[in-house]
Amino acid sequence: MNTNAHVLTITLPDWLQRRLAMPVHLHDDESRMRLVIDLARENITHGTGGPFAAAVFRAGDGLLVAAGVNSVTRLNNAMLHAEVVALMFAQARVGSYSLRGAGAPYELVTSCEPCAMCLGATLWSGVQRLVCGATRDDAERIGFDEGPVFAESYAYLERRGIAVVRQVLRTEAADVLDWYLRSGGIVYNG
Repeated sequence: MNTNAHVLTITLPDWLQRRLAMPVHLHDDESRMRLVIDLARENITHGTGGPFAAAVFRAGDGLLVAAGVNSVTRLNNAMLHAEVVALMFAQARVGSYSLRGAGAPYELVTSCEPCAMCLGATLWSGVQRLVCGATRDDAERIGFDEGPVFAESYAYLERRGIAVVRQVLRTEAADVLDWYLRSGGIVYNG
């Protein structure tokens, strides 16, 4: 039994903290997606979690505000998907529970289309744009259960003012998922 069950500490892996030490500005979807795909790949290489990564960028100047990698197995918490981690650290950095009123529009870039939980987090986070790499089908092909996500889910986000762009560098993002499976990575929710 965990005697510190009343304390929850969420950290980024050391390698990611080092990568985020210097400011990064990326101004287009493909550059941002390349970064996120690289972070997902590094998460596998370092053995610090699943094959997913996400980042929050300030829309106007392309500043990388926060990044997250899947930390479910590393921190033993099923909620710590890459999108949730990135959004939590972004909100902490700007000092607001919502990125919508935090002085600039923010965008979430994720290596794979979000699962049901992460779509909900995206809606409530305050981001105004969602950019996805690999598809739900790519994640499910290697055994991940993405939950109840439908075409209507994305239409709902758009009706709520969140622009959605999908399949940016899909092949490269899906290759990371395939590599994770080939390398014996744990499919923790399949």
